[in-house]
Amino acid sequence: MRNRAYKRAAQQSQQNTSLAARALTQHATLAEKPNVESVILAEDFAGMRSQVLGLAEAAGLHPRMLPLQPRLPWWWMPGKFWPSPLRAVRLKTPPEPLAIGCGGKAAPVLKALRRRGKLTVQIQHPRMDIRHFDQVVVNRHDELTGPNVIVTRTALHRATPERLEAARLQWTDRLAHLPRPLVAVLVGGSNGRFRLEAGEGAALAKTLATMMTADHVGLILTPSRRTGPLVQQALRDALIPLGAQVWDGQGENPYFGMLACADAIIVTADSVSMVSEAVATSVPVLLAELPGRSRRIGAFTDGLRQDGRVRTFAGRLELWPTSPLDDTQAAADILRQRLGF
Repeated sequence: MRNRAYKRAAQQSQQNTSLAARALTQHATLAEKPNVESVILAEDFAGMRSQVLGLAEAAGLHPRMLPLQPRLPWWWMPGKFWPSPLRAVRLKTPPEPLAIGCGGKAAPVLKALRRRGKLTVQIQHPRMDIRHFDQVVVNRHDELTGPNVIVTRTALHRATPERLEAARLQWTDRLAHLPRPLVAVLVGGSNGRFRLEAGEGAALAKTLATMMTADHVGLILTPSRRTGPLVQQALRDALIPLGAQVWDGQGENPYFGMLACADAIIVTADSVSMVSEAVATSVPVLLAELPGRSRRIGAFTDGLRQDGRVRTFAGRLELWPTSPLDDTQAAADILRQRLGF
């Protein structure tokens, strides 16, 4: 059943790509229309912010961000059980005609806003009847289809060609001291499905150090907010003596510069968002596997492997011909066309 659902989602993703090709012919006309005011509702996590802002910006909408902060006791309860979602998050009906939300806690809030006449767009599987929303944008590994569903191959994000080019111009000289080929490493952390603690961090550090020595590569690494201090210390201790640059969280974040300037990218497989941003570049992407299991994330990475866009990091640099894989703009074009903006 799950395989059939995944195939249906993949087929709808392909249909969306064809629809996007037609929608792109209208993109210039749509872009000439005034920006539509929109309110963005999501928990204050980088991955969620990236998705909602990425979709809104790509659709030419004018977004206002409202982080969802459920009050007690609703914080500990799944959103679908909230008796009064707007009160649970202390939200009055916003003046904007369009509300875009991301994640399980946004879904009941959007449902309530739609009852008050707002257009609503839910990003990620809402875990409730999709008829409660005007449009739903999901990844194909969500295995969800329907007349108001837009299916993408990757998570939505803000790593646009324009943003990457601007970052390349900004960071090329700053990273010129590092050897080439340059490998960017994006490190996540434990998340309830995958484990990245001190032991796993030490093992990853050792493997990266081996690659630096064997393949004579330059390396720049950034941790995420989920990367534990012991993991960060293990990475610094093993890699900085070899000439690697490891961002310590101080000063300007090099994240987009790393994506733009790297010759290859290694990313831990726990983060759908970071993998999605990595494959939006034009360089090979290697996945550093972690202990643990997630059926949905496994389906996501398996799909990218089948697309030829990623490979498993086995301790050595691999380079192969690649092209960017990014459905954010296509999803935005379909969304705007369906909503009539």
